[in-house]
Order: sequence, then structure tokens, then C-alpha cells
Amino acid sequence: MIEFTALPDLALRTLGGSVVAASDESFAERENLIRPGRPGFQAHTFGPKGQVYDGWETRRRREPGHDWALIRLGLPGVIRGVVIDTAWFRGNYPPQASVEATAVEGYPTVAELADAGWAEIVPRSDLRGDVEHFFDVTGERRHTHVRLNMFPDGGIARLRVHGEVRPDLTLYDGLGLDLAALANGALVVGCSNEFYSSPNNVIAPGLARHQAEGWETARRRDDGNDWLLIRLAGPGIVKLAEIDTTNLLFNAPGSVSIRGTTDGETWSELLPRTRLQPDTPHRFRIDDAPVATHVRVDIYPDGGLARIRLHGFLSGA
Repeated sequence: MIEFTALPDLALRTLGGSVVAASDESFAERENLIRPGRPGFQAHTFGPKGQVYDGWETRRRREPGHDWALIRLGLPGVIRGVVIDTAWFRGNYPPQASVEATAVEGYPTVAELADAGWAEIVPRSDLRGDVEHFFDVTGERRHTHVRLNMFPDGGIARLRVHGEVRPDLTLYDGLGLDLAALANGALVVGCSNEFYSSPNNVIAPGLARHQAEGWETARRRDDGNDWLLIRLAGPGIVKLAEIDTTNLLFNAPGSVSIRGTTDGETWSELLPRTRLQPDTPHRFRIDDAPVATHVRVDIYPDGGLARIRLHGFLSGA
């Protein structure tokens, strides 16, 4: 696995991303670019516009220029890498592509974005058909939108924009928030096991629709237990913990505990080892918790969680 792909896909539709405009989508819809999961394909499946593709495909250009798609990141942040996937496009992929990025606060229109200052984060690069192309991105600028350019036309199945979330937390001044939310800048930075699914799923927005949208470990065959280490959105005080085992019918943990730390050495108990039920959202009040920058969630002995929410206040808020 390429290192940056372990970071969240900031453009993913299920994390709030949107393809807000495209130069053309005559053969296949632009929205497919940011769908979750691997692109699918069934040969000899024809619709009114030709072979059906799980991706974005434009018409054959008969004039100068190139095609483009404009994506609003669901989670603004610092981009560490981009994946341009031409899966299943073999005779109709673009020979080259590039990616630009910009930061525009608020809720800009497409016209306003067109006038924004764009920076190239992936230079014009050669592509091959039916291949995932990985591009490292350098720089520490925060971005809210990206523009995918393909030269001159053709089809791209998926665009992945991996990076570190950088939200505007000033919106929460004086208010409570989910300190463990991916959308607020939290991140799972340690995990005992991620055999079945990514641990960052448990802090993703929304509810898990099925087991694969949560975190699930392999079955343990020793006396240990599985755990997650979450870097909070900022130093804060946790007041309420939500531990959701929805969809985990026969593989939910038997119990859970939570500890917090600011230095990685001294740990404070936030929630003692507490019994869990399968397929159930649990809510636990936490009293007199100290400030924490990281929390460790231990499950006993193994299993899965759909979501973890840690509601509280940023310290000093």
C-alpha cells in the first residue's frame, strides 16, 4: 500500500465530497469519480449512450482544449497524495492528466471558483489504461477544492485525494463538538488490527450502513485485546462517549474502556471497562475528565465498532 493512501480520502462522497461541475459528461456521469469502493464493470452492457462505465467519461473532442472536473472536498485539508484510477478504461482513457487545488472559504459558486487562484499539485503526467496511478503531493497549504484535468478527453474511473483534515474549528468557539470526528480533524493514529476494515471508519461522518463501514478486527487467538488510538481534534475535555455497535450482530466486543493522555505516558481513565451489547448505540456520561489530546479505546477481546463519538469541549473554549 502506498503510504499516503492510509490517510482519509478528502474528496470521498460519503465524507461530503461533491463533483460540482465538469466540462462534459456525455458518456458517464462526473459523480462516479468520488464514489466509494472499487469501480465495477460488466462487459457488453449498453445503454442509450453506449457501454456503461462506473466512472466519468466525456465525448471525443473535435476542437482544441481539454476536459476537466471540479471537486469540492468533503473534508478540507492538506493533500498528501492523489490517485487517478483509469480502471476498465482501455481504449478510451486520457493519455495525460493533471490536478490543481485551491482554498476558497465559505460556499463559493462555480463561477467564483473559476476565478480563484489555483496551484498545480500533480503536474501533467502520462496515464495508462485500466491502472491506478499514484502521485505524491508536497506542501502544507490547506485546500478546499481540486480540479482534475484530462488531456484531451476520455474516461477516468475514480479520483482519490488523500490527506490530513484541517477544519475551521473557530465555528465551535464556546460550543461543544465531537472531539473524535474525522470531519473536525481527529485521526486514528494507532490500531492493533485492521484486518477487515479501516479504523478511521469509526470516526467518519454519518451512520454505518453495514459492517464494512465500521472497524472490524480478525479473531484473536491469544489473551490480549484490540485497541485504537485517536488523536483528538484538539486538546479537549470529553463529556460524553458514544460507542456504536450497530450492524455488529455476532462480532461485537464484549466490553470497552477508554483512557486519555496529553503526553503518551500518563493515562487517565475516562470510561472503565464496561459491557457492550451487539447492534446497539451506547452512550456513557464521563465526569471530571482531564484535558486529553489522545484517547485509547480498548475493546475486549476483539470484534468491531460502527462508530465512536467523543463529545466535549476544546480546552479553553
